Amino acid sequence: MEEFEAVLTGTDTDVNGTVISNAGAYTFKAIDDSLELTIARDTEGNWERIGGTEPYLSGWIDELAEQIHTNNSKVI
Repeated sequence: MEEFEAVLTGTDTDVNGTVISNAGAYTFKAIDDSLELTIARDTEGNWERIGGTEPYLSGWIDELAEQIHTNNSKVI
């Protein structure tokens, strides 16, 4: 299990939180507990939302996936 800090762009302000990976799924949890978003790759390799709080912005999936990619690129 891996953990790193991430930021999602909210409608009013940025949402700061941490991401925890577990068995191919990544869960973003806001520091203030206002948001939770879990994404994973589907059978075609595309990122999809598999859980979390409502409402959510669909753009967060791509935003979180990019931060996952960036973080994984740093791991040696």
